Formats: sequence, structure tokens, C-alpha cells
Amino acid sequence: MSTEEHALELIERVRSKPPRFEDAQITMAHGAGGKASRALVEGLLAPALGVQELDDAASVGDLALTTDSFVVQPIRFPGGSIGELAVNGTVNDLAVSGARPLALTLSLVLEEGLGSNELRAEVEAIAAAAAVAGVSVVAGDTKVVERGSCDAMYITTTGLGRFDPRANLSPRSLEPGDRILVSGSLGDHGTAVMLARGEFELAAPVESDTQSLWPAVDALLDAAGSSLRAMRDATRGGVATVLNELARTSSVAIVVREAQVPVRPAVVGACEILGIDPMYVANEGKLVAFVAPEAAAGALAALQRVPGCEAAAEIGEVKTDPPGMVLVETAFGGRRVMDMLVGDPLPRIC
Repeated sequence: MSTEEHALELIERVRSKPPRFEDAQITMAHGAGGKASRALVEGLLAPALGVQELDDAASVGDLALTTDSFVVQPIRFPGGSIGELAVNGTVNDLAVSGARPLALTLSLVLEEGLGSNELRAEVEAIAAAAAVAGVSVVAGDTKVVERGSCDAMYITTTGLGRFDPRANLSPRSLEPGDRILVSGSLGDHGTAVMLARGEFELAAPVESDTQSLWPAVDALLDAAGSSLRAMRDATRGGVATVLNELARTSSVAIVVREAQVPVRPAVVGACEILGIDPMYVANEGKLVAFVAPEAAAGALAALQRVPGCEAAAEIGEVKTDPPGMVLVETAFGGRRVMDMLVGDPLPRIC
């Protein structure tokens, strides 16, 4: 056994153990979408609540149901705001589950002292994003908390959708040979929010990618049909977390070709300065799709014709070994393991 094979075997043995929640207290890492989040959800919440299958949306007959909370800081950032984010984040969880979004409920937690003009701007952003996404806001709730108890506003949205008959998606359906597509450049949202805080004295022309993904999903379903295995929107924890979750669920290996991953130069520069890999940075309008090899070219061409997805690319392939692991073929010809996110390099980005 080679040194690399031995190392991979050791990593696989450690990662195959079921997650356990043993932390003494909650930290920001528990909300980052990485290892700590997995331990919280799979080690505590899912067993206690009897949840058997973890996915972006749950099935209720032919309907899909999902919910999400948004606590981004600041509430307005280049390319979007918390109101637009709250709509798109929830409709995208429905879309990548193969469900056409139909309706949302909206819950607002408002901080005492919030300016009326700020609130009005976010309500208008919610209405505009819902109109673009083709959903109605049908119910909601509003609470006000004391000054200092939240940052301006927090939003929770619950989404209802109807599963599309063309979709036959499952996180357990990945097979060796499947191709991996992303719908555009990565890391835009997390980088835009980070720069908007002004904490690092960095400036770059980066805007959030927040948008509805249903047009992209619709195009993929038309082009690939049953050859479309699974999809995820790469939010907290970025594409790296999505790939690790699906590799484990399907017990396959995933190989990513680093040179083919689309990332804008401004995002690359900002991430290099901060020591962050763009593969771990959140997106709010990008999906990862797994497609059978015979349908991959047509699916990618269809995706690239969707407005906002012109930079879509094939970035890798599903392999057999080592199962449950993600490997990156670097630009220098080597390979490295791409594990799940540890810690929270960019807190409060969604």
C-alpha cells in the first residue's frame, strides 16, 4: 500500500464514524454549514426529532416543504439585501429538490429603532424577488424585540412547492462516471458580504449572486430529464460542503479539477489575501448538479443559455474510490483531500 493510499484509508476510517454532538456550548461554527453544523444536525436534531432523510426540502405527498432563517449582517450589500436573500434562499431549496416554487410564508423579527425607510426597502425587495421567482407570500408574522437584541432584522421564510414530474432526484443516486456541473462562478455572495463590512480595508467589484435558481433547474430538467441525478444550492459551507455531503450519502468518491472551477479574479484575490478557499465560500444563486455522462454536454449547454449562468462549467467526475471522499486535482498535477469546512471563516453571511 502506498503512502497516499494509507493516508486516504486513515481519513476514510475516521470520517465513516457517525457524527456526535458533544460540544459544551454553541459557537458560530455550528451555523457555518461545515463539520460543527453536521454534528449539531445529525448528532442531535435529526435523532431527537426522528428525521430520517436530510435534504434541502421535505416531501409531503407531491408537495415540497422547506424553511430557512436569514441573519445576514449587514442587511444590505452589493448586489442584494436580506429581503431578496430570504426569498431566493428558500425558493432555491425547493428548486434544487426538483420542485417548482409556489408560495412562501414570511416571519419578520424587527429591532426596536429600525428606520421605517429601511423596513420599507426590505419589504419592497421581498415583493420584487417574489414576483421574479413566481411565488406568492401567503402568510406571515411580525415581532419586535428590544434594541440590541438583533441586528436590524431577522427573516424566516417557509416555502411550498410542487415536485416536477420530470425530476427523479436523490442524494443517494450518484454513480461512477457522473459529471459535476456548477451553474456559474463561485464565492461571489460570501465575498460581497465580507467586503461590505469594511473590516479588512479591502475593496473589489464583487456583487452577491442572489437569484432564483428555478430557471436553471427547469433548463436542466428539460435537457437531462432522468439523467439528472441530484442537485444542491451551494450556500453555507460552499461547494466543498455540498460535494462532501453527497459523496458520503452515495458512498462514492468525487474528483474535482481545480483548473476548471470558475471563480472571478476579484474573488480569487480577496480570498487569497484572507487565506480562504473560494470552494468553501457561500453562494446564493449557484447550484451543483450531478448528471449521467451521456447527458452532461447537453445539460451544460442548456445551463449556459440561462441568464446568469453563462459561466456554468463542468468541474469534475464521480469515481468509485475512496468512497465518501472528495479529492482535488490541483493545477500543479497533484491531489489533495477537500474536507468539510472547519470553523466559520465568514460568519453571518446568510
